[in-house]
Amino acid sequence: MEEKKATIQEVIYHNDDNGYTVAVVSEGEEIFTAVGALPTVHKGKVFLLKGEWKTHASYGEQFSFTESSEIMPTSRDGIADFLSSGLLKGIGQKTALNIVSRFGEETFTIIEHEPERLTEIEGIGHIKAVAIAEAFKAHREPAEVILFFQQYDITPASAMRLYKTYGADAIRVVQENPYKLVEDVDGIGFRKADVIAEKMGMSRDDEYRIASGALYVLNISVNEGHTYLPHKLFCERTAELLEVSIDAVSDVVTQMTFSGELQIENLENRSVVFLMPYYAAEQNVCKNLVALNNATLKLIKANIDELISITENQTGKILADNQREAVVSAAKNGVCVITGGPGTGKTTIINTIMKVFDYSGLQTAIAAPTGRAAKRITETSGYAASTIHRLLECYFSEGENKMRYGRNEENPLYYDVIIIDEASMVDILLMNGLLKAIKPGTRLIIVGDADQLPPVGAGNVLRDILDSELIHAVKLTEIFRQARESLIVVNAHRIYKGEYPYCNEKDKDFFLLKKSGKHDIMNTIIGLCAKRLPDYFTDCDPIRDIQVLTPVRQKDNLLGSIHLNKELQRVLNPPSSNLAEKQLKERVFREGDKVMQIKNNYQLEWKRQDDFQTGQGVFNGDVGFIHSIDLEHNVITVVYEETKFVRYDFTAMDEIELAYAMTVHKSQGSEFPVIVMPLARFPAMLSTRNLLYTAVTRAKQAVVLVGSEKVMEEMVDNNSIIERYSGLAARLRKFLI
Repeated sequence: MEEKKATIQEVIYHNDDNGYTVAVVSEGEEIFTAVGALPTVHKGKVFLLKGEWKTHASYGEQFSFTESSEIMPTSRDGIADFLSSGLLKGIGQKTALNIVSRFGEETFTIIEHEPERLTEIEGIGHIKAVAIAEAFKAHREPAEVILFFQQYDITPASAMRLYKTYGADAIRVVQENPYKLVEDVDGIGFRKADVIAEKMGMSRDDEYRIASGALYVLNISVNEGHTYLPHKLFCERTAELLEVSIDAVSDVVTQMTFSGELQIENLENRSVVFLMPYYAAEQNVCKNLVALNNATLKLIKANIDELISITENQTGKILADNQREAVVSAAKNGVCVITGGPGTGKTTIINTIMKVFDYSGLQTAIAAPTGRAAKRITETSGYAASTIHRLLECYFSEGENKMRYGRNEENPLYYDVIIIDEASMVDILLMNGLLKAIKPGTRLIIVGDADQLPPVGAGNVLRDILDSELIHAVKLTEIFRQARESLIVVNAHRIYKGEYPYCNEKDKDFFLLKKSGKHDIMNTIIGLCAKRLPDYFTDCDPIRDIQVLTPVRQKDNLLGSIHLNKELQRVLNPPSSNLAEKQLKERVFREGDKVMQIKNNYQLEWKRQDDFQTGQGVFNGDVGFIHSIDLEHNVITVVYEETKFVRYDFTAMDEIELAYAMTVHKSQGSEFPVIVMPLARFPAMLSTRNLLYTAVTRAKQAVVLVGSEKVMEEMVDNNSIIERYSGLAARLRKFLI
């Protein structure tokens, strides 16, 4: 790592929140651009920078530094120049010279530790002396915080966030409990904080360490989809992670229940442990579902069967018996679940339900978990659908640093009927937010395919509701004639029943290209996306219409989404002098790239180009396209839903990734004209029937599987479903009469 003693000549860009700085600096006769994080930056300040030279595509060679420390002047002239530079308001050149004349090289020590002595200078009273000391302190503190944390490999940007949170107490707070870093700094997880704690001399059985480890174990389980862990398993995992005794873990966990961080409950004769937000969410979802299910409903004055017949005459679509049953159930019950696979007419039922309630004068809203799913509903039904987040008027509360819903118990939704489609994607926290905003007397209709993969978030809401048998549910089983013409639909149902799909039939839409070896499979997929499929299907855009789905994300797997994205970007959107690009570590983003948001960001602002509407929030799984990359202002603009423009600062680029390929889990709620999927040896937990079923049901026009027929058959045979620890079904069953 190279060192530079750099004097700031010109500040090109500085972000006050994270310290990100682009500046022209000098070292002797050499003048160059330096890029990195600095706490405060003004012309004339001197820093010792540690980093390396990098070549920017547009701006050439730059010194990219990762460590910095301010070098304070030591000569009388240098100190006087610093004091009169404007950093310390109220000190002009004359006053600065008088201060240095009086205190010499001790000037900074006097200002910092004995500021009252400044009153010895003519023209400086007590109030001004205090103001000078406070200004000097405000200048020095963030630099000291950054310097302290650099020894623990905490980046300046992260140190700046700590300083913003705790001010001068940042060092003391972290020294007392290094695990506060996990809560307060993005990118610092338990394991990194544990290394820092060890360097600071914290003992292995310290209560702070055990508490943080316990939360880490539970948060891992949440990321795996669980809302709780069995108490015994939880203590064993935590003790193993921390290399401490199970008794030590159990004692700290008991204390954490008293402080409200955890909840221990006896659920179906088993002691279990929840993080409090998930315990509260399960309790509330259960309570509110029961209240909605038992509430008195607004009467539908007309005869339901007659309204259905009117709709059938208008649309020309005659409902099957269990479709009619689903519509009647939706009208008669406070909560109704409608579930079924592809081709069973869920869209027809939604359209019929909407019309029936329209005829009855009831106000109806329809929503889905993702923007892609909502857009598809609008296109197929003709009714305006929104995301659930938008329905609930989601916003970010900066004061609380958390997401809030504008619609809640105090400000409920005003609709008489609410339809939620793609409900298999709804996790326990989202369902909790939704149900809080629905007042009793509102009909709630939950539509989804319960045989798809469970939601990415914690819980298994749709499956739990069905398993409880408390809520009236109708399962659609008949595949309609038009749907039966598609092997996609036929094979989806065959896979669900454990039967092998039909492949490569003439003039059909389901293909298996038999290949062996990961390199052969990968190269075939690239060739399909780049040429064969666009040539075969009319008007098939290789970037927008073809989606590669894979079971895994793994960086070191040729068939994982990370590697496939690099290869697909190389052939579908190669480097060009006409396309700006930005490299961030090992990733390259280029204008025209298909990208995906990979974490919920409730603060990101968006603006529509068609109607200039603005709003906040881009969510995990949203797919868009890079519209432009502004290398001068360090901004990438991504377009979602064709008209929603979102600007990302380069420092926030870890929130998106390339999306030419994505995992099957990330594809839920979406449909694509053509899906391509590799079939190779993946972990058994990801080589399952319901994963293959979910992938196949994402396609509208064609499915192309590439790889081993034996692997495909093994996936169909593997009907093992990893248990999700979720207590909603058990809670609902308590209300069965």
